[in-house]
Amino acid sequence: MSNASYSTQVQLDDGADSLQFAAARDRLKDVVEETKLLYSSVFSSESGNTVYIKPENLQKTGAFKIRGAYNKISKLSLRERQKGLISSSAGNHAQGVAYAAQQLGVSATLVMPKTTPLIKVEATRSYGAQVVLSGDCYDEAYAEALRLQKEHQYLFVHPFNDLDVIEGQGTIGLEILDELENVDCILVPIGGGGLIAGIAAAVKSLRPDIKIIGVEPEGAKAMKLSMDNNKLTYLNTVDTIADGVAVKKPGDLTFSIIKDYVDEIVTVSDFDIMEAFLLLLEKHKLIGENAGVLSLAGLKKIQEKDKNIVCVVSGGNIDVLTISSLINRGLVSRGRIFCFSVDLPDKPGELLRISEILAKLNANVIKLNHNQFKSLDRLMDVQLEVTVETNGHKHIDQIVSEMHQAGYEIERVY
Repeated sequence: MSNASYSTQVQLDDGADSLQFAAARDRLKDVVEETKLLYSSVFSSESGNTVYIKPENLQKTGAFKIRGAYNKISKLSLRERQKGLISSSAGNHAQGVAYAAQQLGVSATLVMPKTTPLIKVEATRSYGAQVVLSGDCYDEAYAEALRLQKEHQYLFVHPFNDLDVIEGQGTIGLEILDELENVDCILVPIGGGGLIAGIAAAVKSLRPDIKIIGVEPEGAKAMKLSMDNNKLTYLNTVDTIADGVAVKKPGDLTFSIIKDYVDEIVTVSDFDIMEAFLLLLEKHKLIGENAGVLSLAGLKKIQEKDKNIVCVVSGGNIDVLTISSLINRGLVSRGRIFCFSVDLPDKPGELLRISEILAKLNANVIKLNHNQFKSLDRLMDVQLEVTVETNGHKHIDQIVSEMHQAGYEIERVY
């Protein structure tokens, strides 16, 4: 499908507004990376589909948000630009606005939650924007941004509930169709809804047969609840490791578009997210942030089989400490690390017996703690805590079974 075939204009329900995705793509052609699809054998095998990754984590700012931000700011009049810009963001939109503002010669202030990873804060500042840290979640930062906008008469650039922003995000859909004409399904992360609203509207305008599935964390599923209730629904609290989509209040514009163009929304647990992060890192050598890998985690939750599926990895801005924590948790979740404790008689040879069982089963010991003082009666028993490298949950089951047959009752620590 060539670019020339796009006359991509989507008229919205109110009849007054339209989304012109082909024009947005022309606007962005010298600014964004056209991230090429990557075939994934591992995610294909695990899901029973043919899976491709759309790696928006490889954008200049590390996330897709640059598309919507640049599209919005480039369409502003000179008078609007002179006001200066303000926006709220969990991190990635802030970088997109800061980068676009720098390129277009506009001053920008970004309000971000105090909990925003330092890598996102520093990256935003590196583009010359002023950063204000306020609140513990996106919605609290948003409230502070609105207060500052009113005080200084800035122009507000909303991270998702804005038609120009949605239009920019939709260019991802056009790129997917250019590369994979026989795509059956596209999985997209959802926070406030701007990304999936843009992709769904762009794709459905050309290929209404393609299924669009959104993925939200179980602890921040405002858009799924809104779809289920058939009305915009807000959350009182959010609880997810995916900070980039920890949104209590999705947009009314995005909800309206999602109702019309999105086929299904599924939710995933934090453990699902950690596993997807680990697989992407280990098998593809790509780093995706927690919110960014939602689409890959969602592969476990869909019913589709033997389909051509594209998963949008929306961002990769994540700090090193979080990466380390996610790797460890992901290893535990996939049965690659197993830690157990066992009470042993305090006599010679017991530790050797445990070691022999583990060696026979090819479980590599990486940590061992032999503690005489954890037991109530240290003269009779000692507690041994062992951490081993394993090859999956079946391997762990073998270890538990062998220990039981040898007369040891073990307790799983993690």
